[in-house]
Amino acid sequence: MIDPIRAQQLRAGVHNTYSVIASAPQAEHPIPVGRAFAKALGYPVELIDRFPLAAESFAGVSNVSIFADLPPGATVLDLGCGAGLDSLIAAERVGPNGQVIGLDFSETMLERARRAATEGGLRHADFRPGEAERIPLPDSSIDIALVNGIFNLNPAREAIFCELARVVKPDGALYSAEIVLREPLPPEERDSLTDWFA
Repeated sequence: MIDPIRAQQLRAGVHNTYSVIASAPQAEHPIPVGRAFAKALGYPVELIDRFPLAAESFAGVSNVSIFADLPPGATVLDLGCGAGLDSLIAAERVGPNGQVIGLDFSETMLERARRAATEGGLRHADFRPGEAERIPLPDSSIDIALVNGIFNLNPAREAIFCELARVVKPDGALYSAEIVLREPLPPEERDSLTDWFA
């Protein structure tokens, strides 16, 4: 269990890094970012080109919006949506009778996602501020949740899973992707705030 002070420091570091990625995607970052990275993870080039603002600041770990089953008319939550690439792809897939709610704690990322949605003409993609461990949505209001690489960024994982179980309908689905360690980190790396495997 991570101590509260370290958890707050970790959260501040993650927030700062992702806000910089949103405002300056071409700068050097401690994690892979951008169009080429999205393409390497399997996002089709035509989708990357269709949503350039979102793709430039993409910082996920997989192509979750591509492999998820997203039927027309579904209500989708993209938890930790970042610049919105998965949200926008999901919005196209569920169509205008569906809804996508992108939730993130970085207002800079949300601003980029909103601009990308406007540019893409996707009015049924709604980007809101919020924390993964306290999802500001009613119980059983979501058909499908997408989570692309946020569990290593937030030590409140148990609370996140509880919140996802609360907001996703009993017959709904969760599609998630994350980086998983094959062996424990050495103590000096595990205790470092520069490593986000909290």
